Amino acid sequence: MRRLESGGRIDRSSPVRFSFDGVVLSGFAGDTLASALLANGVHIVCPSPILGRPRGVMTAGVEEPAAFVEVSAPSFDAIAPAPTVELVDGLIARGLPGVGRLPGPDAQTAPCLPRYAHVETLVIGGGRSGLRAALEAVARGDRVLLADERTWLGGVSSHEGAPRADAPTEPDGLIDDVADAPDTTLLTRTTALGIYDAGYVVLYERSRPVERLWHVRAGRVVLASGAHERPIAFADDDRPGVMLAGAVRLYLERFAVVPGSRAVLFATNDPAYATAWELLRAGAHVEAIVDVRESSPAQADARREGVKVLSGASVTGTDGDPRVSAVRVRSAGGEPRSIEADLLAVSGGWNPVTQLARTIGCGSRYDEERACFVPDGSGPDWLEIVGRAAGEVPASAACWSVPADDRSRHFVDFQRDQTVADIEAAVGGGLRSVEHVKRATYIGTAVDQGRTSGVVTAEVVNGLLGGDPGAQGPSNPRPPYTPVPFSVLAGRHQGDLLDPIRRTPIHRWHEEHGAVWEDVGQWKRARYYPGDGEDMNAAVARECLAVRTAVGILDASTLGKIEVVGPDAGAFLDRMYTNTMSTLKVGRIRYGLMLGLDGMVFDDGVAMRLAEDRFLVTTTSGGAAAVLDRFEEWLQTEWPQLRVYCTSVTEQWATIGIAGPRAREVIAAVGTDIDLSADAFGFMRFRDGAVDGVPARIARVSFSGELSYEINVDGRYAQSLWEHVIEAGTPLGLEPYGTEAMHVLRAEKGFIIVGQDTDGTVTPGDLGMDRIVSGEGDFVGKRSLSRPDTVRNDRKQLVGLLAVDRAQVLPEGAQLVLEDTGSIPMPMAGHVTSSYRSPILERTFALAVLEHGRELRGASVFAPLPEGTIAATVTDPVFYDPEGARRDG
Repeated sequence: MRRLESGGRIDRSSPVRFSFDGVVLSGFAGDTLASALLANGVHIVCPSPILGRPRGVMTAGVEEPAAFVEVSAPSFDAIAPAPTVELVDGLIARGLPGVGRLPGPDAQTAPCLPRYAHVETLVIGGGRSGLRAALEAVARGDRVLLADERTWLGGVSSHEGAPRADAPTEPDGLIDDVADAPDTTLLTRTTALGIYDAGYVVLYERSRPVERLWHVRAGRVVLASGAHERPIAFADDDRPGVMLAGAVRLYLERFAVVPGSRAVLFATNDPAYATAWELLRAGAHVEAIVDVRESSPAQADARREGVKVLSGASVTGTDGDPRVSAVRVRSAGGEPRSIEADLLAVSGGWNPVTQLARTIGCGSRYDEERACFVPDGSGPDWLEIVGRAAGEVPASAACWSVPADDRSRHFVDFQRDQTVADIEAAVGGGLRSVEHVKRATYIGTAVDQGRTSGVVTAEVVNGLLGGDPGAQGPSNPRPPYTPVPFSVLAGRHQGDLLDPIRRTPIHRWHEEHGAVWEDVGQWKRARYYPGDGEDMNAAVARECLAVRTAVGILDASTLGKIEVVGPDAGAFLDRMYTNTMSTLKVGRIRYGLMLGLDGMVFDDGVAMRLAEDRFLVTTTSGGAAAVLDRFEEWLQTEWPQLRVYCTSVTEQWATIGIAGPRAREVIAAVGTDIDLSADAFGFMRFRDGAVDGVPARIARVSFSGELSYEINVDGRYAQSLWEHVIEAGTPLGLEPYGTEAMHVLRAEKGFIIVGQDTDGTVTPGDLGMDRIVSGEGDFVGKRSLSRPDTVRNDRKQLVGLLAVDRAQVLPEGAQLVLEDTGSIPMPMAGHVTSSYRSPILERTFALAVLEHGRELRGASVFAPLPEGTIAATVTDPVFYDPEGARRDG
C-alpha cells in the first residue's frame, strides 16, 4: 500500500498529522481516516467483535462493515466506520471491534444546533442524478436543498460506460451549475437520517465547529442515493486486503492511494474491470481477473491488453497471515490453483440504496438482468427515486456465495462475525423468513445495517429453501440511516438545558429561605426547609409535627390543572374516570382514578364542578401533560361527536395548601369573606371569594388527613399571598413544609402516589379502591378489569408494613419474601413502594404491594438485603387516624 506521487483530489499543500492506536501518522487535507491508514500501510484496523479476527478497510463509505474506530479528538465519536471519518489535524482514533463505549466526563462533543427549512424540492444525493434533479427543480422555480453525505459532490462512479475509459470523468460542470443556481442550498457532510410522512426529512450535517440537525419540510423529495457495490461470500473473505472493487478504484482516483501492488479481481460484471485499468495505470500488477461469467466484452478487452482472465471461474478463498498473500481460485473445469497477491478486489454487482424509501413504504422487485432489488414504483406521490437508486445499475451475473462443503468461514456480516454456515443453521432449524433469520443470527443489526450483507443473506436463504433469486428480499431497514450521536439529537438540550425547568410563582421565596429542591416532572419543588444544623430527617420531622399539631403551608402550584368545558363535559369525564363525574353537583369535588386500556392505574386527581358545563380537574404534578394528551386523543379519535374542550390552566393558577388543626384560624387571620365553618364549608367542597383581598377559590381537600384548605389564586398574586399567610400564621405555629413531609403525611394516611405506589401493573382493586369503580356505564380500561389476570386472587395488593425493629427503615424497592430461607433465589411476594420515619408514630413505617396482601395482615414478611434481613409485620395501609376524625378540625 502506498501513496502516489501525484493525482487524486487531496490537498498536498496541507499536511495533516493524526494518531491511530497511539502511533502518530500523516496524511493530507481531503483524506478520510481510511485512505490515510491505507496510505501509511496500516492494513489491520481492528479485530472482529466476536471471533477477534483481524479486519481491514473493505469499502470507501457508510457501507463499511469491517473497519471501525473510536474517535476521541477533536471530538468524541463512540464508533464510526473509518471511511466516513474526515481526516483533520490532531485527530486521535483507535481501532474498535464493533462495540462502542460510553464517553467519560471529559469527552468533547461538538455542539449541535437545530435548523429548520421549507423547500419545494429536497434532493438526497449529490451524484450526477442528484445534480440533474436539482437543476430541473431550479428550472421550475423551486427552492432547492441538496444534501450529500460525502465531503464532495459529484458521486463516486467516475466510469460510466466503457470500462476501459482512459481517464475518470468528473461532473464539475454540473456542480458549478447547481452551486450558481438561485434559491439553492448545497450541503455536504450531510446524511438524511430518515424520511417521514408528508415530505418531512431529518438531516444530520457534520460541520465544524457546530454540527446541525436539519428538520426539512419539502413539497417533493428526490432520492438520488446511488448504489452500493456488493461482496461475494467465500472462505476467509474477511482477511485484510480483500476490498470491494469500486472502493479500490475510489482510493486510487480521489486519494491517490494504491491499496496493493499485486492484485486479483473477482467480478460478476463488466464495469468492475475499470478497477483493473486504474491499478495498472498506478503501476500495480493485475495478476488475474476471475470472472464467474463465461464471456463478456470486458473479458475480450482485457485479454487484448495482456491481462489474464479466468472465465467461468470463482475465488474459493484466501491465504495470508494476517494480510492476503494468495488467492485460491477454482477454474471453470473445477481445477484449483493459487495466485500470489496482496489485494483481492471483489465486485458482486450493485444494490440500489433504497433504505430511506423502504422505511416510508416503498416496495421493491427483483431485477434478473442486474441481479438486485430495485424500487417497484410504489410509495408516496411526493417521493421520486432517480439514478442508480432507481435501479439504473450495470448488469451483473447473480453470484452470492461460492459453493463449498464447509462455509463456516464464508463471512456475510463482518461486524457480527456471521457466516453462510450460520444462515444454514438458522434455516436448518426451521426458520423460513429472512426477517426471522436476521433475528436468529443478528445479520444486518450492526452499525452498517446490512448494507453489504442484506441482499447476500436473502439470496442465500432463497437458495437454501429452493426458491428463485428474489423470492424474498432483504430484511427491512429502520431509521436512522446511519448512526447519529445522542449529543446531536439532544442539541442544546444538555446539562441544565436537558429538560425545561418549571418554577412556581413562589419559587423565589423558597430559594431565599434555603429550600432543598426536588425535581418533580419538570418542576422544581421545595423538598424541605432545613433549619440551623438540621439534616433532612430532622427538618422533615419538624415539618410533619407542625402539620399534625398546629399548621403547615405547602406550595402545591405544580398540581396539573385542566379545564374541561362543554355541554358533554360530564359525559366525557364519566368515560375517562373510573367513577361517575356527571352526577357531581356544582360546588362539589370528587376524587377519581384514570386507567390505561389495560385496566392499570394511569393517574389520579380530583374534579371540581364549576358550572353545569364546566369542570376543573387536577392531575399529578408529573402527569399533567400525559393526561391532557390522553383527553385530546380520545376526543379527536374516538368521540369527536362530544362537545368538549380541554384547556391546561396549570400555570395560570397557583395553589397554596394550608393544613393542620389551626388551618381555619390562619385563613381567618389573613382575611376572607368565605364562611370557613364546618357546617357552611364541608369536606370535598369549594367556594369562590376573596382571601387577603385577592380573588380566590378555596377547596376543602386533604392529602394529609388533617383539616386542610387549598387556596387557588392567579399566579401573579401568589407570592404576596404566601408571604401574608406566613406572617399571619407564624404566631399560630405555622411552618412551611416540603414534598418530603407531604409524602410522610400522606403515607401515614395510606394515600397513594401514582408512579410510586403504582408501577403500571396495579388496578383499583389492588389498591382497595373498588368503591370508586362504577358498575354502570363504560370508561377507559373497564373491560380489562374483568380479564382473568386482573381478577385472580393472588394479585399484589396495597398493605402497610411495620418493621419489627421500630428504628429500621425498609428501603423503597426492597423485595419481600414470605420465608427467609437464606438461599438464593427466594420466591418474591412483593416489594416496598414507600418508606419513611414518622415523628407522630414515633417509628418507621412503609407501604408495599404484596401477593394476597389483605389476607396476610398480621403475618410476617422479610426483606433480604446485603447488610442483613429486615423483618416486618403486615398491617392495614392506614397508620394514623383511621377513623378520619381529624379531617374537619
